[in-house]
Amino acid sequence: MTRTRREALLSWYDDEHRSLPWRDGGDPYRVLVREVMAQQTQISRVAGHYQRFLRLFPTVEALANASRADVLSAWSGLGYNRRAHYLQAAAGAITSTGWPKTVAGLRQLPGVGPYTAAAVACFAFGEPVAAVDTNTKRVLSRWVGKPLSGTELAAAADAALDRTRAADWNQAVMDLAAGICSPRTPSCGSCPVAAWCADPSIYVPPPQQGRFVGSTREARGAVLKTLIGAGKATEVSLAKKSGVAPRRLAVALAALEREGMIQQSDGAWALADG
Repeated sequence: MTRTRREALLSWYDDEHRSLPWRDGGDPYRVLVREVMAQQTQISRVAGHYQRFLRLFPTVEALANASRADVLSAWSGLGYNRRAHYLQAAAGAITSTGWPKTVAGLRQLPGVGPYTAAAVACFAFGEPVAAVDTNTKRVLSRWVGKPLSGTELAAAADAALDRTRAADWNQAVMDLAAGICSPRTPSCGSCPVAAWCADPSIYVPPPQQGRFVGSTREARGAVLKTLIGAGKATEVSLAKKSGVAPRRLAVALAALEREGMIQQSDGAWALADG
């Protein structure tokens, strides 16, 4: 009997899946932490942070009740610190009202987007949905033979999904993307589903991110690092301790305040309450 693409992919995954520290069950808190950490961050950098973070905050309640300084300190090195801010806010909402168990419900949590909601719903609660990230987009676009986005991408992912093993299917696509179906030089000769691939050249990698040095991201990180250590600081003191020029500092402070990560009182800046 001729195998289907789903069967070929899952058979390959059963034999070749990656050993990762978070593939240890479907605890929703652990799934949420790993998925938020993995956004825009290489898996090799996530592993150590993930284990350390869970040692410090082993439950959703522990994270919700932690100080903002402790959470940001534990997050240091992963970048995009607003993710830690939203993760703690989501933990607070879950502690108050319980775990939503569907994609729709999870989308209501602070900072939880379509991919993260689908991943938690599928891996933790068994909802048979496709978790569509950049890697999935690349694989599906090559399978279909044209760049996919929006509703077309969602439809292609839903059609390809193996509903009887939805969690394994999502993980299999991620592993395929990581080890074989890479952005620029896919290893088509080793691909278990090459026979069903319409055009491996169709995918165009997104432009590389702008440089970090001198960016607002760098300034934001420097401000948060300074406030973690100092507790409170005036704008003049922040400029001196962080090394960020006044104009860049003003932009960073405005953005961080707008996002609820810092607050000003009596002329001094501090981390916002968790």
